[in-house]
Amino acid sequence: MHIGKFSLLFALALLIPASGADDDLIPREVLFDNPDRSAVRLSQDGEYIGYLAPLDGVLNIWISPLDDIDSARPITNDTYRGIRTYGWSYDGVHLYYLQDRDGDENWRLYSVNLSSGAIDDLTPIEGVQAQILTVSPDYPSELLVALNDKDPAYHRIYRVDLRDGSLTLIQENDEFAGFMTDRQLQIRMAVRATPEGGLEYLLPEDEGSWTVAIEIGPEDAMTTGLIGYDRAGDTLYMIDSRGRDKAALFAVDTKTGVANLLSEDELADCSGLMIHPSEMTVQAASFEYERCRWDVLDPRISADLDYLKTVADGEVEVVSRTLDDSLWIAAYVMDDGPVRYYLYNRSASKASYLFSNRMSLEEVPLAKMHSVVINARDGLPMVSYYTLPREHAGDRPDRPLPMVLLVHGGPWGRDSWGYDPLHQWLADRGYAVLTVNFRESTGFGKNFTNAGNREWGGKMQDDLVDAVNWAIAEEIADPERVAIMGGSYGGYATLAGLTMTPDLFACGVDLVGPSNLVTFMESIPPYWGPELSIFIDRVGDNSTEEGRAFLMERSPITHVGNITRPLLIAQGANDPRVNRNESEQIVSAMQERGIPVVYLLYSDEGHGFARPENRLSLYAVTEAFLARSLGGRFEPVGDAFDESTIIIPAGRELVPGLAGALASRPSSGES
Repeated sequence: MHIGKFSLLFALALLIPASGADDDLIPREVLFDNPDRSAVRLSQDGEYIGYLAPLDGVLNIWISPLDDIDSARPITNDTYRGIRTYGWSYDGVHLYYLQDRDGDENWRLYSVNLSSGAIDDLTPIEGVQAQILTVSPDYPSELLVALNDKDPAYHRIYRVDLRDGSLTLIQENDEFAGFMTDRQLQIRMAVRATPEGGLEYLLPEDEGSWTVAIEIGPEDAMTTGLIGYDRAGDTLYMIDSRGRDKAALFAVDTKTGVANLLSEDELADCSGLMIHPSEMTVQAASFEYERCRWDVLDPRISADLDYLKTVADGEVEVVSRTLDDSLWIAAYVMDDGPVRYYLYNRSASKASYLFSNRMSLEEVPLAKMHSVVINARDGLPMVSYYTLPREHAGDRPDRPLPMVLLVHGGPWGRDSWGYDPLHQWLADRGYAVLTVNFRESTGFGKNFTNAGNREWGGKMQDDLVDAVNWAIAEEIADPERVAIMGGSYGGYATLAGLTMTPDLFACGVDLVGPSNLVTFMESIPPYWGPELSIFIDRVGDNSTEEGRAFLMERSPITHVGNITRPLLIAQGANDPRVNRNESEQIVSAMQERGIPVVYLLYSDEGHGFARPENRLSLYAVTEAFLARSLGGRFEPVGDAFDESTIIIPAGRELVPGLAGALASRPSSGES
């Protein structure tokens, strides 16, 4: 009887007309292909500028003399996955970057010699993750790197010499989640999680012993942490919520332990800092509620920031500075345009336009993003953002629209104002788009974050329902045509929405979301193990019979029989955070019950979809899927599968254009 009900509802969804192709749609490539330029960085001496840009369609590192940007040249030649994290050394000779293999997050550290072009793999160890810990102008050819080469759960600390690639072990580790270091490349503190889900910061003593210096209870573990030391090592900066709700910026005297309050906000936690490049002092702090606000602490940069506010539209952020602080790169973030980069010469008090991150966005009309504070049923205020199709003027549409609720991942993160390709894409296809900072999101005080403890599938899910009901009451959303979509935790929320409130959502799109909280907790990466107690405190305890029962009750897999609406699931085969078994469990459970499901699998992806070819294929399927259930517009799949590794083990017949695209691709990639 239940399967029959599903079949009827699914059939009705298929009857909703989809507008199909439309000449004025923004092409997927404009929104989801590689950016023209990103991660713009000045060399420490200001002679060069670097950025990530495509080389034959793959992100690589490019550099040019600062006075001749048109002569930019690539200094790496990755031909497949692309590079996403890099930095300039202080010696003026090297760049360094991290890269994993097919999304496995076993990052390797590489160096590039700027003169010879030689690239060295500095951590050539299979199955080991490298983390860059410290770079310092006092040791320009060296850096500290953490490697879990002895025990996958713990990273040991090495000193790396970029000149000869040598690694020198300086700190063993079999108990700590991480370390704090200073400009002298010395280890000043270690951090470990307590059994209760809190944190301890410890000082090194003689003969390898450690003594606890700072204790942070579980209620503050998500909103309190150390930032770093000033140049002399006499001041330790930290963001601290102990004894208060909103996390504020403090400066701690390392000799006396006295903490001085530097900056705070009534509504939001301290979330960003401007740090002097050589003195290592904090010069400004940011706080983000609905929008970002900077509190300037050092009067030496007040005039600079005042001037930069007048240069261009959007929220300005200084993203790079030379070591002598004479030159800055300023980035301007807008909600309806690309990020625009300017070079700012401080002595001349002049900013010059460089380029934007996506030139093609300059040529297409984009929609505005609106902010709103929505009250949950218990009165908790949730900062939220929504976007309407651009033909609807103002902050309300002229009629209720089909809507997509986008749920952020983490869940310890937040949604923010600014350009969002998903918002623009969905609004362009005819949907209202809503993102919500539900409880457990960070940035709004520890009480807000802690209100989500052990509320996966509980009050956190209620918050999403309340936001949908607000949009319906405001006549933004058509109650019969609301979809839910998200990645990671947002994928879990999608599965929870379709299994726990099966009549609310017309369909769902789950990207790398856990379906079974017990198996999810059992399969987290080993290097998350030192912080497992924090997961237990905030998600649930998988080590006890009572805790496992609680987690199973909050798991979508337990309620899979309730699904009555179309579901699309996408997964990276190498995901170390949310194992592919999380997707395949629920796909198998649906198939056993005769419930249709669309399942996409990518053999060369991990926790997310890094290769643009894969993103484009994913969103080609997704927009056709949404159009079938919500009645919006979509760009045909076309050749979106040609260079993708997409495999569709289930449901290809349920999405318009899918079977034909698979049949016509040069190589299906399917076994």
